[in-house]
Amino acid sequence: MTLPAALSSRLAIPAIVAPMFLVSGPDLVVACCTAGLLGTFPALNQRTTEGFEQWLEEIAARLTAVPRAAPFGVNLIVHKSNTRLDADLARIVAHKVPLVITSLGAVSEVVRAVQSYGGLVLHDVISTRHAEKAVSAGVDGLIAVCAGAGGHAGTLSPFALVSEIRTFFDGPLALAGAITQGRHIAAARVMGADLGYIGSHFIVAEESLASDAQKAMMLDARAADVVYTDRVTGVNANFLAPSLAAATLPDMHGALSIAEEARAWKSIWSAGQGVGTACAVRPAAEICAALVSEYQAAKGIVL
Repeated sequence: MTLPAALSSRLAIPAIVAPMFLVSGPDLVVACCTAGLLGTFPALNQRTTEGFEQWLEEIAARLTAVPRAAPFGVNLIVHKSNTRLDADLARIVAHKVPLVITSLGAVSEVVRAVQSYGGLVLHDVISTRHAEKAVSAGVDGLIAVCAGAGGHAGTLSPFALVSEIRTFFDGPLALAGAITQGRHIAAARVMGADLGYIGSHFIVAEESLASDAQKAMMLDARAADVVYTDRVTGVNANFLAPSLAAATLPDMHGALSIAEEARAWKSIWSAGQGVGTACAVRPAAEICAALVSEYQAAKGIVL
């Protein structure tokens, strides 16, 4: 694994629990980190920078009391539409957040700010071109968001994208796209990635901020119920078909503002193609324990 030992040595398995918009909060992050997976959340899941800082303080305090807890991370939208970027970044630097996941823009100034205190920056990409730009900006690692991932996913096969990235980048690489089992993480590592990147599987965790209705829809869904469309925000993403059918889609008039996108995602629910393995609403610790056990079993076979 190409992650620094200060991070990798604290992981039970090489996995990141993805920052999910309107789903990930302190309880989910702390539960995952306590179980040995790297938990993350989007800065914009808090409505204000002040609220975001309160979450940073709460998570850090709760994890301090847990021996050998995994580190945590924050997702930053690095785009001109995010008017909070500078203020949120200042809080991240002040609190020395171990990992920052950047989206919608790889900006060298942001990268250097995080690296200034020893933090790591992973940037999510859906194409080789995006990966090359992120590496040029100085990021520490990449997240290959492939076909079948939740949220703003790409369409490339993980075999194709990981292989192309590895021709020019040998740093930390996480793989996203319908990863729901420990053996999937082992397979990702065999393919050339360092970490699995898991999102939708934790929407049904007890600690997730998703509503009971959203969790129920997740449990009923299968891969065929996931629709890839740009009709919600103007950018292609994967959504649950029943939530699309029940919603009034926003009037597309160019890129949505942060507030408009938040309103759209509140009732139109995203998920990846791995939804079919969600079996019950249960504590995040149980989900993590299953992933750890499955990974260890698969590791003995293929690694």
